Amino acid sequence: MNATKITRASKSNLALAFVSLGAERRRDITTFYAFCRVIDDIADDSGLDVEEKRRRLNAWRESLRAPRPNESEIAAGLRALMSKYSIGPEMLEEIIAGVEMDLSIQRYATFEELRLYCYRVASAVGLVSIEIFGYRNSACKDYAVELGLALQTTNIIRDVGKDLQAGRIYLPLEDLVRFAYSEKELLDRQYNDRFVQLMEFESGRARQFFSRAAQLLPREDRRSMVAAEIMASIYRGLLRRMELDKFRVFEKEYKLNKLEKAGRITGQLLKLC
Repeated sequence: MNATKITRASKSNLALAFVSLGAERRRDITTFYAFCRVIDDIADDSGLDVEEKRRRLNAWRESLRAPRPNESEIAAGLRALMSKYSIGPEMLEEIIAGVEMDLSIQRYATFEELRLYCYRVASAVGLVSIEIFGYRNSACKDYAVELGLALQTTNIIRDVGKDLQAGRIYLPLEDLVRFAYSEKELLDRQYNDRFVQLMEFESGRARQFFSRAAQLLPREDRRSMVAAEIMASIYRGLLRRMELDKFRVFEKEYKLNKLEKAGRITGQLLKLC
């Protein structure tokens, strides 16, 4: 499957944000996004054992630096992007290291441990994305890091129930202790006041990241970062919906409908007028 088909099949909010880009940048970010999807799918593939997953991820590491026999067509496109923009292989290796963490880690004791995971699977994606979007002020890198943390912590809140099915808990265990909500209660999907308090705490943390990102976005880069700002708007709306509904994440799959997403895309585009 080529990059465009992978992106369309994902039905991702990130892919939706690409509509704001010109044809060339949209094509380039689509190639990069396809790479992210492919390596994420390797880590999540229940039909592969851990050693095979590691082998395939290592093959992608090698493809970042030189062509390999029988490699995906996406690999060649990715190397072209690295030559075209200021994207070193180590930036992409961070993303691979992030998805690889899922092969051996199922619990995070502290938020500082989780922060590394969020940085690798989300902030590192943002740092590559802004190179493709184009920016003038280097402070945009700090914006990308904070926005990545905001998006991933929102994902973690949304996916608590789904992640339990895979045996994973991304909520820091120290936070469960803080609200006297046990791991057993979480595994049993017990919805109570302590769980709601825990999730409100996690939501507050995500909102702090959104706020810091907004403060860090340089004025001169607001136009070039419109795709990122569309993502931020959609995820803030998603977070607000969960907050208003008291985080029924064990029984519901939260998402914005097409009309709501379209409204947020339009809202960001109108800000540029």
